[in-house]
Amino acid sequence: MKISVEELADREAIRQTIFNLARSVDRCDEELMRNCFHSDATDDHSSFRGSADEFIKWVMPVLKNMERTQHTIGQVIVDLDGDTARTESYFIAYHRIFNENIPGDMFACGRYLDWFEKRDGDWKILHRHALYDWNKNDAATGAWDEEPAASGILRGDRSPNDSTYTMGGPGSPPEINK
Repeated sequence: MKISVEELADREAIRQTIFNLARSVDRCDEELMRNCFHSDATDDHSSFRGSADEFIKWVMPVLKNMERTQHTIGQVIVDLDGDTARTESYFIAYHRIFNENIPGDMFACGRYLDWFEKRDGDWKILHRHALYDWNKNDAATGAWDEEPAASGILRGDRSPNDSTYTMGGPGSPPEINK
């Protein structure tokens, strides 16, 4: 199978959009999330069905009520057809939730089925459908949330203050303060 450089670049741009959408969820980054969707995009997460704009307005407050989340993207299958593509991306999503002030860990696993279009050179999602294969809810067991571990661990921040944004881009790594 021979693949052109342009096709490889298209496939990578599509995968990067999928990864950026996961990052936007975990960092509660509304601007990054909006940049992953076309303005006329739609979303179906089962508990929400509507426009991508309505989804973003709905999901951001939900995410901000969670202490932390982490969405891991597994294999991404891209079926490319000119300026359109359909993808299937496996995911494992962790959520620290609270039920009556008691912390719990909720895992949801499944696949994102995305329809992409390339417009003006940019690959963005036209429709996302979240398909759930299994889930699990457990009592929270966050020993790292307690001392002595808690003060020695650099935690992710659910905002643009996260180290992903503040440590800069490619180049020299940050200085280590000992």
